[in-house]
Amino acid sequence: MSKITLGNESLVGSLTPSNKKSYKLTNKIQEGKTPLYSVAFNFIDARYFTCFVSAGGNGINLYNCLEDGSISLLYAFADEDKEEEFNTASWACGVEGNPFVVAGGEKGIIRVIDVNNEKIHKSLVGHGDLVNEIRTQPLKPQLVLSASKDESVRLWNVETGICILIFAGSGGHRNEVISVDFHPSDKHRFVSCGMDTTIKIWSMKEFWTYVEKSFTWKDDPSKFPTKFVELPVFTASVHTDFVDCNRWVGDFILSKSDEILLWEPILKENSPGEGTSDVLLRYPIPNCNLWFIKFSCDLSLNYLSIGNEEGKIYVWDLKSCPPVLVTVLSHNQSKSVIRQTAMSTDGNTILAASEDGTIWRWDAINKEQAVTVEAQPPPILHQYRRREGKSQLK
Repeated sequence: MSKITLGNESLVGSLTPSNKKSYKLTNKIQEGKTPLYSVAFNFIDARYFTCFVSAGGNGINLYNCLEDGSISLLYAFADEDKEEEFNTASWACGVEGNPFVVAGGEKGIIRVIDVNNEKIHKSLVGHGDLVNEIRTQPLKPQLVLSASKDESVRLWNVETGICILIFAGSGGHRNEVISVDFHPSDKHRFVSCGMDTTIKIWSMKEFWTYVEKSFTWKDDPSKFPTKFVELPVFTASVHTDFVDCNRWVGDFILSKSDEILLWEPILKENSPGEGTSDVLLRYPIPNCNLWFIKFSCDLSLNYLSIGNEEGKIYVWDLKSCPPVLVTVLSHNQSKSVIRQTAMSTDGNTILAASEDGTIWRWDAINKEQAVTVEAQPPPILHQYRRREGKSQLK
């Protein structure tokens, strides 16, 4: 278990908006009365950057955001099990580049939907309880991670339907896992968090031969020699309550409980699993004490958006130190809990999935030009690095 360092005091963002960027409400979709728990833009394939997916009840809907602010429905999928309640959906793709949507929920069965053919490509069975989140490996988008109430994280090959690795056991989570995220540049690492208040960093490097084997396996997927991984390389407790969303920012981590923290995991040399957690920045979120309210970022990690229990959206500038609140988005008809936001690749469009079954679309008034750069944390954060006697995550 890591220790929280006390050398530098973390900086807390002000809740006074800077209004450096403004958004206007351009659209609202009422999908029904079923709560929506997930919304996600496609960051995997540049051909579909304007497309997004929503998940709620037993339905998965695919849309396209048009330039004029309208939203076009592309495909509606209804699971054969009417009692299914999807919690999460993520974009992926097959080895030939065909787009997939991967969704999971209350039944613990993960559906891999072939978007072009509008049919189920694979059904992934293995979890012993509901699935809270699915995330796709950006460097190898046939690989997805699933976080489950059964206290495990599983790595899947959605092309072949194989469960490659299971992360659980002696060093694993002690309650349901709520969120996972692949490292943006290190294909072997990912981070997970959950109800047990811990955040864990895992490495797949030692088991990468299993990943490679999953692409060439010709036998029944159920006969694949799935490997259990029991020990993470790092465990942190920077929050005192549940942690329901975590994302990498370079080698730093954003994690959310009753507030969002940006912190640095610092591994101790020659001591796997040990190290310190250096909390750098704090992003307060008013009226956001319910669990399963998840934030999102644009592709270049310039901005972060998060909804709350009152139907408001807080947009933070991730390049500012101390944190700067860009704006607060609100509308007199948006009063329900926003379970998840989705930011477009350039941050100019923000979507909100609401518990009352609505999707809200906000667009920047003065749109910024999209610039494709490698996502990095704010440069000023590097002054906080403590290098003496500690190794950095690479």
